[in-house]
Amino acid sequence: MFFRRKFYIVKNEFIEPFNRLFNDINLPNQLKYGARLIGRWMLPHDDDTTEIFAIWEYDSYEAYLEIESDVKSDIEHLKRIRNWYDEHGGKELVQKQYFLEARNEKLLSTVSINQKTSSHS
Repeated sequence: MFFRRKFYIVKNEFIEPFNRLFNDINLPNQLKYGARLIGRWMLPHDDDTTEIFAIWEYDSYEAYLEIESDVKSDIEHLKRIRNWYDEHGGKELVQKQYFLEARNEKLLSTVSINQKTSSHS
């Protein structure tokens, strides 16, 4: 398995449109090509910004690369993304004005495959 974390620091006034972008455009397209969403969360970063991150699961790193290639070559998806940016002032404005940071990170497990988990009864 391969896991990645997509991470953003977003200005608070832009959380709602950013979450709509994810739920209405990005999530359906990722799922269409085989990505599996573990979850997406947000928490206050400071008075003006919020951290928003998603954790995704793939069968392998190679599967991740294939899915990303499919997503980035989907013409209809690219049109939806471009339209969303245009509705909010353009990609350059959105990225400069509302996103303080964005990262795409590979997650490394700290649990040995041979260890079994136990539940407390």
